[in-house]
Amino acid sequence: MQDFNNKVVVITGGASGIGKALGRAFLAAGAKVVLSDVERAALEATRDELAANGGTVRAIVTDVSKPESVNALADAVFDEFGHCHVLCNNAGVSVTNTNVWDTTPNDWQWVLGVNLRGIAHGVQAFVPRMLASGEEGVVMNTSSGDGGISPLADQSVYASSKAGVSIMTECLNAQLVGQETKLRACIFYPSGGILPTGIWTTRRNRPEELAREKPVPEGGEMTFDEFMQGMKEIGVDLPVQDLDELAEFALDGLRKQDFVIMIGRETMEATLVERARKLARGECPISHGLHG
Repeated sequence: MQDFNNKVVVITGGASGIGKALGRAFLAAGAKVVLSDVERAALEATRDELAANGGTVRAIVTDVSKPESVNALADAVFDEFGHCHVLCNNAGVSVTNTNVWDTTPNDWQWVLGVNLRGIAHGVQAFVPRMLASGEEGVVMNTSSGDGGISPLADQSVYASSKAGVSIMTECLNAQLVGQETKLRACIFYPSGGILPTGIWTTRRNRPEELAREKPVPEGGEMTFDEFMQGMKEIGVDLPVQDLDELAEFALDGLRKQDFVIMIGRETMEATLVERARKLARGECPISHGLHG
């Protein structure tokens, strides 16, 4: 898709972080943007902020873990606009850093419900209608290098969900291409540095019914600022990725019809080759975690 002018773009997790930056970038490119998020106040504030610069912006509260909520989002989009040209399945959450055996059933139910099943719900609600419209379109699913490519041992729940996103997107794109549709799917791996997003504090949106069944391990959760300060104290100066630059990079990847959208993509080959070699030798491809 070369031109986003007057195209309809739907972004889940659009109230802050990467979703908000994507909304700003698509608006600047002339698109009509629908932001969805589970946080009403933050979502409406973002809508007002972005709309102040002109353009069409809508805000629809959506819980992507619930198929009926995503279906209602799709109903609202197609009722008003008649089309969806770009679907950004971007909403994501994470839980504490800990050993797999110290995770809880609710940890898995919440994270997989949002990160993996949430994307499935988006595909199920939007893709049939996008296909029926007969127009060119794309589904961009946000994965992560920490799981989608090579997982961090301490983030087993999050990493597992993001690995599932990568595989689901490969399957989806193969089906769309194989059936000669006008739609394509791609994977967005946010990269380029540490990301100052709400993923550090997603526990603020964790439903009470999915509360963690045991206390969070000491040091298992921290804010972005706490993490960066901890790195500085041990002499590590990590680069921080500008989210607006990241969003512009994503739009450029969509224009080029890249299946993998990732800053520093050239380094991925070495990572994947080494991972494959270790697996072929019968070795575990990732190093031990902080708790290991």
